[in-house]
Amino acid sequence: MYYTRYRPSGASGWLPPGVKWLLLTNAAVFVMDYFAHVLFRGDPFRVFGLVPHQALFSGYLWQPVTYLFLHGGFWHILINMLTLWMFGMDLERDWGTRRFLEYFFLCGVGAGVCVIVASALFGGMGIRTIGASGAVYGLLLAFGLLYPNRVVLFSFLFPIKAKYFVMIIGAIAFMSSFSTGSGVSHIAHLGGMIFGYLYLGAKLPRINLLAGLQRRYREWKLARARKRFQVYLRKHDHDQDRDRWVH
Repeated sequence: MYYTRYRPSGASGWLPPGVKWLLLTNAAVFVMDYFAHVLFRGDPFRVFGLVPHQALFSGYLWQPVTYLFLHGGFWHILINMLTLWMFGMDLERDWGTRRFLEYFFLCGVGAGVCVIVASALFGGMGIRTIGASGAVYGLLLAFGLLYPNRVVLFSFLFPIKAKYFVMIIGAIAFMSSFSTGSGVSHIAHLGGMIFGYLYLGAKLPRINLLAGLQRRYREWKLARARKRFQVYLRKHDHDQDRDRWVH
């Protein structure tokens, strides 16, 4: 769990329409799905979850999109929607609603494609995947790249810069993708981040991780040279003082 320090000011305090309608749509689908289970003892929304075998061989081509709006429980949807709200608002304000939604769905559908490919290669074609986590992880990646020095609280306790936070969750998603039986689709998380990075590299060429690493390396070299120079000056001043004392 995590949150970003949000300071609304003036016109920037309003809830952007893309984030608002995603929140409302997910909440509405969750409520309808819940009452369908309670009242009808069935699962009419089951066909909208992503089952790789159905998407590939049964013509259920809508599943890589619709699975984003289904969630497995209250905490599942709560965490995803909190993350969408906290990290999505700044992105939508900077990009505009059209580009924000384009990015959200590209990450979500891309995550679904990764699930299908992984299932075809390693098994699990009949396993159902639901939730907006793939798209949400894409938002986290974009936030970390666009606002690298913004401070977020990891687990509501530990302040950390967004760029390091993204590195951590990316590493967790990558390592967890090799495990099975957790009930969490880490492939979807990792896939959302991969498709998000590909999108950002194509649409926002100024965002370049290699250039960022090179810039940080140059800054480190400059800081190191400055430190060495300061040490030299202190040593030089000390030698002069000692010489004066001798004389």
